[in-house]
Amino acid sequence: MSRPLYSWGCYPHAPQTAHVCSWRSEVEALRDGVVATHGSTLPYGNGRSYGDSCLAASDQVLHIPAMDRFIRVDWQQGTVQAEAGVTLAEILAIAIPQGWFLSVTPGTQFATLGGAIANDVHGKNHHLRGTFGKHVHSFGLLRHGQELLTCSPTENTELYAASIGGLGLTGVIIWAKIQLMPIRSCQIDSTVVRFDNLAGFFALSAELDHQHEYSVAWIDCLAKGAKTGRGVFIIGDHACYGSLEVDERQKLHVPLTPPVSLINNLSLRAFNEAYWRMHPATRARKWSSYEPFFYPLDRILHWNRIYGRKGFQQYQCVIPDAVAEVAMRELLAAIADSGQGSFLAVLKRCGNIISPGLLSFPLPGTSLALDFPHTADLAALFLRLDAIVHEAGGRLYPAKDAHMSGSDFRQAYPAWEQLEALRDPSLMSRFWKRVTA
Repeated sequence: MSRPLYSWGCYPHAPQTAHVCSWRSEVEALRDGVVATHGSTLPYGNGRSYGDSCLAASDQVLHIPAMDRFIRVDWQQGTVQAEAGVTLAEILAIAIPQGWFLSVTPGTQFATLGGAIANDVHGKNHHLRGTFGKHVHSFGLLRHGQELLTCSPTENTELYAASIGGLGLTGVIIWAKIQLMPIRSCQIDSTVVRFDNLAGFFALSAELDHQHEYSVAWIDCLAKGAKTGRGVFIIGDHACYGSLEVDERQKLHVPLTPPVSLINNLSLRAFNEAYWRMHPATRARKWSSYEPFFYPLDRILHWNRIYGRKGFQQYQCVIPDAVAEVAMRELLAAIADSGQGSFLAVLKRCGNIISPGLLSFPLPGTSLALDFPHTADLAALFLRLDAIVHEAGGRLYPAKDAHMSGSDFRQAYPAWEQLEALRDPSLMSRFWKRVTA
């Protein structure tokens, strides 16, 4: 019997029974057997979704990481076709030596290909390249009672749009073909500078975003008053020189889950102050491998354990451009007043490139993401933050959510009814049941 599976945030605490899919040919029978016994199921990748979108309403999931084979690659055109359980790290391992990189990557390389599509992940270059779904040529979708369908911008177009950002509810993605971007080196040329407040972030973003491939900022979520929103701004581009070697640096490891969170007000304030001061007050050039630039936390395996047995929740929202600075100041002030938050709080601008997905998260505006240890006080803070986001016309990211109200979800994602109409009736998540019931 395999160990139970959880979401990355380990909240809600809902252990999932894994039904392992090792071969494409066995998915249909395995799914039908689980559904016959338990009523519904859900595909589950590498467990990197933070909330309950990856948890089946029946707590019985189809575990797909063993479906991790490459089907076809074309290094002339930069395309890769692979099974849905292949991780982004495994794609990078074969693509980088050939001079190619993921067109869009989230903050972890340990997400699966199927999961990247189902959550339509985005990254530090959304302003130039949009979401992951913009670079998906096609995928194979297995729906209950149907033959395997090929979905693309020209075939089964409704299911193509519904499945990108569709949270795994339209069917089981069996394989996918994606477009990569050419690189000359796996190194990143970046510029780093700290800024004193939120206005400093927006000024730097307006000046630099359009000049560079990647742009992101770390925020001190506990800074108050004139320092509200202070942080470190980072821009980067793939270097024109250097090697095409996969980053194989040794990983650290959190061996066990402590009884309580190691992230608390005292440790957080000390870390944030030190981290802000260690970065330059004037712009400084840096050169690094791709892994520390894109995936700083991936070097620490099982880092989610540091939040203790109660787990954590991530809060990620996006606020439209017109009111972004005002609303972000309110959000950060509320977080600072609560004394809660995380050492990794990320602020970045999203561009105006429209995703092909019905329920894709980004919109033209500014996104804030940070983690909170799960405590009894968190619900009150989230209600306050939700009210600010709602008033500003923003929305939360379903892949990171474990608390959003059904009314907020349905207002922020009006296309949910189209997805519900196309949902595979054999698939149901705890998230979808919570926000649509």
